Amino acid sequence: MNILIIILFAIAAYLIGSFSSALWYGKWFYGIDIREHGSKNAGSTNVLRVLGWKCAIPVFITDVIKSFVPTMFFVMLLNKFASPEGSVYVAQGSEAYYLYQLLFGMMAIVGHIFPIFSGFKGGKGVASMLGLVLALDPLSAAIALGVFIIVVLITRIVSVSSMSAAVAFPIVVYVLGFFREAGHSITMTVFSILVAVLLIVTHRKNIKRLLNHEEPKITIAKKE
Repeated sequence: MNILIIILFAIAAYLIGSFSSALWYGKWFYGIDIREHGSKNAGSTNVLRVLGWKCAIPVFITDVIKSFVPTMFFVMLLNKFASPEGSVYVAQGSEAYYLYQLLFGMMAIVGHIFPIFSGFKGGKGVASMLGLVLALDPLSAAIALGVFIIVVLITRIVSVSSMSAAVAFPIVVYVLGFFREAGHSITMTVFSILVAVLLIVTHRKNIKRLLNHEEPKITIAKKE
C-alpha cells in the first residue's frame, strides 16, 4: 500500500507538470500554438519574444509553481498517509526526505518537458527546475537566480543566463555546505550537479546557435 501511494503521488506530480502553461495560455488568450512561432519552444522565453510580458510572466510563474508544490508539499502529504512505523515515513530534513522531494519534483519537471496533454512536446524545464530548487534550497536557488539576472542584463541572451545559473548552482550548494549546521548533503550535491548537466543538455540547440552567432537576444513582442 505504501508503494502504491508513492506511485500515485509521483503520477500526480507528473500530471501537474504536464500542464503546459505556454501552450494553453497562448491558445486560450491569443488563439495561437506557441510551438508554431518563434523558437517553437513551449517555454516562457519564447512566449516573451512572441506574445510579450503580459503572457510571459504568468507562464513563468505557473511553471515555477507546478514543480514547487509537489516538491514542497507531497512528502508532507505522504507522511500523512504513512504511519511513523511504516517504511515510507521519513523525517523532515533527512537525506530520505530530500530524495522523496526530488522524486516528486523531478516527476513534475518530466511532465513539463514531456507533457502528456500536449503530445509530449513541452519546454526546456528551466522555470520548473527553479521551482524545485526553491523548495529544496531557497538560498542557493536565490543566488543562482541572481546569477541569471546579472548575466541576462549583461548579455540579453536567456540561454546563456540559464546555463550560467545552472553551472553556478552546484558551486553555490557546495560552498554553502561549509556554513550549514548539517554540513554537506550528498543528495543535494549530486542533485545540483545533475541539474547543471540536465539544463546544459536541454540547451544543446541553443549552444549550436551560440557557436554560429545565431542565438537571438531578448526582444519583447508588442502584441497585446
